[in-house]
Amino acid sequence: RRRRRGDRIGSTAVRQRCSPATGRETPPPADLLLRMARGEGACERTPVWLMRQAGRYMKAFRAYSDRYPFRQRSETPDMAVELSLQCHRQFGMDAVILFSDILTPLPALGIEFDVVRGHGPIVLGDLGRCLEDRLEGPSSIREVADCEGFARTHGFVRETLTRLRRETEGKCALLGFVGAPWTLAAYAIEGGSTREGATIKRWMYQDPGVLDEFLRRMAVSIASYAIFQARSGAQCIQLFDSCASCLTPDLWRRFAAPHVKHVAAALRKSCPGVPIIYFANGGSAYIRQQAEELVGELDVLTVDHHIALADARQLLEGTGLVLQGNVDPSLLRYGNEALVRDAVRRAIDEAGGPGSHILNLGHGVLQGTPEENVLHFVDEAQRQTRA
Repeated sequence: RRRRRGDRIGSTAVRQRCSPATGRETPPPADLLLRMARGEGACERTPVWLMRQAGRYMKAFRAYSDRYPFRQRSETPDMAVELSLQCHRQFGMDAVILFSDILTPLPALGIEFDVVRGHGPIVLGDLGRCLEDRLEGPSSIREVADCEGFARTHGFVRETLTRLRRETEGKCALLGFVGAPWTLAAYAIEGGSTREGATIKRWMYQDPGVLDEFLRRMAVSIASYAIFQARSGAQCIQLFDSCASCLTPDLWRRFAAPHVKHVAAALRKSCPGVPIIYFANGGSAYIRQQAEELVGELDVLTVDHHIALADARQLLEGTGLVLQGNVDPSLLRYGNEALVRDAVRRAIDEAGGPGSHILNLGHGVLQGTPEENVLHFVDEAQRQTRA
């Protein structure tokens, strides 16, 4: 049974309380998302946050992004803290997530990158051509086997997370995140984002041993980075496999899953109380395979918006994996309040009712999304409670 807290949607009181200009606080309990992620049973309501919730759809965010380049924003703790918190102050999600990028750890491995406005991420080094050469010799790609290695190169991440933990304590959960090894390898070899992964697939088919060694070093290093984030204050870690859409189910099992499992096992061993979330973008076609490979390895499986939550719930039944997702980001970009609120209610119902999963989008918030729709999304989710 479901009970909807508060007044009807159209009332003046609700509209005033849901104004983006006034901001809102996260309703208690502060540890709701962590309890759900750990699988501690049905909760009193559905926790909610959004991938890319700190983004250019927000006017307050654009005041920084229009002035400062990405790496300066993400690697300057004062700005990274502010950009992480803006959305939470305005919308009251059940979690704050570190403002950063999946590519941020790469320089510690000896791989340089930049994020160019209007173009996106660029990874330097021409690894698509010279990957094998970069695995040996004085300029070889490094393996960061100890999380303290990141303390020497990424102190700004530690400072940002430490300060965010103080700011969020008793209010909501604090999430860290890392790129999954397959995705970071794909970015590095392709020189940036990719739809098809043509160059990395050439290595995959023509010299898989070289790619395996690169993925191994990436997995060891990203495990260290995830532990580094958890020890710096992150209470939950999400692994983003943004390039998983390049893979068939069999290729995902061969080249992605083993390295996700390595990261999860290392994080679980070092930080056993930290829940682990995995998101394979485009992976809804092989959710069953994900569940088979990852059951017992991590806690939460995020699904994109290309599968019905009811179907995903059925596929995960009996695995112990918690479900996260999966409203279409385009609905928030182009829909109205009634459509957004209806989509939230339907998602919660398909997942088993209030308090049965973690509500999110099927991908990140789109640039140009009205701030009011993000507010309606969060507010409606937090109004749906168990009777």
